[in-house]
This record gives sequence, structure tokens and C-alpha cells, in this order.
Amino acid sequence: MYKIKQIPEDFIVDEITNIKPQKSGRYIYYKLKKTNYTVLRALEHIAAKLRIPLKKIGFAGTKDKLAITTQFISFDSVKKEKIDNITLKDIKLEFFGYGDEPISLGDLEANQFCIIIRNMEKKPKSITELPNCFGPQRFSDNNTDIGKSIIKKDFRKAAEMIAESDNQFTTTSMTYLKERPNDYIGLIRQLPKKLLMLYIHSYQSYIWNETVRQLITKGIEKDRVEIIGFATELKDDEEGNIIKSIINKDNISQRDFIIRSMPELSSEGTQRDMYIKVMKLNISEPEEDDINKGKKKYKIKFILPKGSYATIVIDQIAA
Repeated sequence: MYKIKQIPEDFIVDEITNIKPQKSGRYIYYKLKKTNYTVLRALEHIAAKLRIPLKKIGFAGTKDKLAITTQFISFDSVKKEKIDNITLKDIKLEFFGYGDEPISLGDLEANQFCIIIRNMEKKPKSITELPNCFGPQRFSDNNTDIGKSIIKKDFRKAAEMIAESDNQFTTTSMTYLKERPNDYIGLIRQLPKKLLMLYIHSYQSYIWNETVRQLITKGIEKDRVEIIGFATELKDDEEGNIIKSIINKDNISQRDFIIRSMPELSSEGTQRDMYIKVMKLNISEPEEDDINKGKKKYKIKFILPKGSYATIVIDQIAA
């Protein structure tokens, strides 16, 4: 079985941005390079060092933890001198410019990957297209179940699951609930909206992956597949019936994606390409694997459009 991410240097991701920096503006842009951090954990460290709320930092997409990644982030009304003076282990910030808008989820063109695949016995195969499934990092730390609980308005259960994987939130919970017993909506709102939306998106992504899996099993191909939300127009066809079956099993209706007590988390839904193109794929010649003796390693380079997952590509080419 192939292995990736045995060391952070095996998995390098560079964000290709569509941001055009200016010479001035309310927001200041930086290139963030991190090693062995989730995006949110890295931003929490930066925010703590700057003594600013986490919500003052914007970013375009999540990146892998056990990796070396670069991406663009924005700060709202923070002086350049203050940012340049902070030092953090395995986190580097490089000034990029200014702008009038924060960097938000989706504000990128693509991601460029350089990945070492280890423990190989045969050369990876070349591919040009594959199903555009969400990768496992989308679902880590109970993200899917947390999102489902929020959609079902079980805020207490959602808060408890978040606390299981976040010690800092556990501390926040104890203090907050002592002063405001049973105010789980207010407690959850202590977290950044970006993080809360990731939980919602995780549940939607789970439904999308399962829908596509079933469509492929049935030999049905489409250009785009619905990401379910309150405004999704589900047709009375195979795709629509699959989605209805999944949410019905979870005792969820489309209207549940309207979250009136936390309207900022309501999701109207969208669509996602069923297949993606793998661009500029390059597979190196084999080298001796210095970690897994007697096996080979390969360096793989490629570019994927935003929102697509390299781990899905590796699964296909290394199988």
C-alpha cells in the first residue's frame, strides 16, 4: 500500500491566487507558509500573537495539516509593522499587498501540488480526469456530524462534539455556560463563521460524495451534481431521488438548511462539477525510498482547480 505524508516535506501545496494586490486599502494581504498546521490552528496562533479576534483574518481555502503549504490571507485594519514583527515556529508571513476586500473562501484559482508517494512497487499511472469527490480532510474531527447537528438545530450536541476535538473551545464552553446556562447558540457563535460554515459544508460534501458514488455505480454521468441546500431544485430523477433518500434517512428536510436562530449559517446550495481535469501531471522516475527500505518513491506534480482534493488524485494514480 502506498504511503504519503510520512514527513511534511512529502506534501507541498502552493495556492494560485486570483487576488490582485493594490498599494493601499483597508485589508492587508500576506502569503502564509506553514508546516504541520491546520489552517485554523495556524491562524489562531497568528491572531493570538497579534492580540486580534480570529474573525479579522480571512483566507481562501483549507490546506492539509501534515504538509508544507502556502496560501494567501488578509488582515482587517492591522498595521504592517505589527504583523512583520511577529515570530512563530513553522509559520512564515510574507507581505503581498493591500486591497479593499477581505480574502474569503473560494478566492483562489487553483492549487499546485508536489507530492512524494512512498512504499511503491510499481510506477503510478497517468490520468487526465477523475470524479471530483471531496477528500478525507473535509470530514476530519467529526466535522460531518457537527454540521448535521447544527442543521438539525441540536446545538448542544454540536457544541459537545466540537469540544471533543478542541481543548480551547472546551475551556470557552465552561466559562460561557457558567454565565449563560444552556445558551448553546451563543456558545457556538464564539467560533469564527468560517469554521462553522466548514461544518455545514462537510455534511453537504458527505451527501455529494455519496450521491456521485451511487450515480457512478448506476452508470450515470452528469456535468454537474447538486450540493444540497434550502434552494436546491431537486428533480424527480436518479440524482434527486438519491439525495432525498440520504437526507430522509438522517431525518433532515431541505428547509432545515435554513437556520433561523443562526441565519448566517443557512445554506442555499450550489452545484459541483462531477469530474475534474488533472492539469500538468508529471511523474518522476523512481528513486530508492529512504524511509521504506526496499521500496520506491515517486515525485508527483500536478495542478487542480479550487475545491478539489489531491488525495483523491493520489488514490487513483497509485492504486
